[in-house]
Amino acid sequence: MNITIFSIGTQGDVRPFIALGLGLQAAGHKVCIASGKTCKDLVINHGLRYAPLTADFFELMAKDPRAIQRGLNPLALMNTARKHLKDMGRHWAEEGLAAAKDADLLLGNGMMAVLANSLGEALNIPTVETHLQPVTPCPDIPPMMLTPPSKPRNGRVNEWLYHLLRVITWRMLSAAYSPVRKALQLPALPWYGPYYQQKIEDRRILYGYSPALLPRSRHWPAGVQVTGNWFLNGESQWQPSAELEQFLATGDKPIYIGFGSMLSDDTDNLSALIYEAVAESGRRAIIATGWGGLKAKFNNNPNILVIEAAPHDWLFPKVCVAVHHGGAGTTAATIRAGIPSVVIPFFGDQPFWAWRLEQNGVAPKMIKRKDLTAEKLVAAINMACVPEMQNAAAKMAVKVAEENGVQCAIDLLTQWGLLDSSDPVSYTHLRAHETDSYL
Repeated sequence: MNITIFSIGTQGDVRPFIALGLGLQAAGHKVCIASGKTCKDLVINHGLRYAPLTADFFELMAKDPRAIQRGLNPLALMNTARKHLKDMGRHWAEEGLAAAKDADLLLGNGMMAVLANSLGEALNIPTVETHLQPVTPCPDIPPMMLTPPSKPRNGRVNEWLYHLLRVITWRMLSAAYSPVRKALQLPALPWYGPYYQQKIEDRRILYGYSPALLPRSRHWPAGVQVTGNWFLNGESQWQPSAELEQFLATGDKPIYIGFGSMLSDDTDNLSALIYEAVAESGRRAIIATGWGGLKAKFNNNPNILVIEAAPHDWLFPKVCVAVHHGGAGTTAATIRAGIPSVVIPFFGDQPFWAWRLEQNGVAPKMIKRKDLTAEKLVAAINMACVPEMQNAAAKMAVKVAEENGVQCAIDLLTQWGLLDSSDPVSYTHLRAHETDSYL
């Protein structure tokens, strides 16, 4: 079968779908990943077909780093996001049709679910939504778009907030998708968006995160499943520099500090604070500058090594704690490596994942960037290094190792009659971490 997967954003938003695509390819299917140009080489180098979508998030963050600041407030982000998405979406109908040509199944991730569903409607192709964060309304998981409350909310309030946030989300997305629907000669969607067009029992959603970190809600219908993470393996061929190898070999396990693709409008101050905290902690540290969220400052501290980046699956098992932004991909990498986190959120769902790490005992309470000081960061790092938190992280890694998110997703697609396969459904591991309540 021919399968097209739509996912845009940073590389952390696309890597899981390369992993899923490779699993589908190994099962005998042909896979195309439709994404922005910054992920083109990543897709092609892994042997999958690439289709272009106009969606350069690095360029967006570089031009408007304050958009990241507004990303923690859905209402403040709305107008900014509408403008940028409208610009990006001008070519989505044409690009989407090209990407979906000859496809037998479409997978749409996150905001791309609307594009995939619209193309599926126009071309009569089955479509499945995929998400790396929970978006299905339920009473027992707080909406990930809002910073989780210190005490559990009433379940009805949680559900009401989900529906409110759907309206806000559609207010952002409609600027891009109203023209797309028109170009595809489809009827306009209502003011509240596409979320209630299907019967709930007919909607298929795959969640690519670990049920060990966030169990599936018992209130979700059978067509909404948590598969486990879609880890992109086989990148261990990456070769570290001699300097990095020597640093890791000569002393205690260091801490890792990096914010990946996050950019900031106060990079100088944030970087100065990070270096100050490492010096005060007396610990060894690897600082990854990433896309530019941190600067490589000259320093004479032999306990600090500055790198641009390294694959998380290679580096994280070699460090004792990761200080990061709480992105879904980085969060997954920490729990897989069995190390605690210290989370300083920048954007979107990151406070939610910081909360889940804290709830599972593998991270101290997140530090808000506006409240960040060297003293607070040192205290959080020290807390993450205590044996209790280190042991909790190691235990969670054992649970995650029992999961096979890619195979679970393929089994479910097969069970739903969307993939041709004679292989038996084998997703019993999916139930291992399901609980009735976890708040």
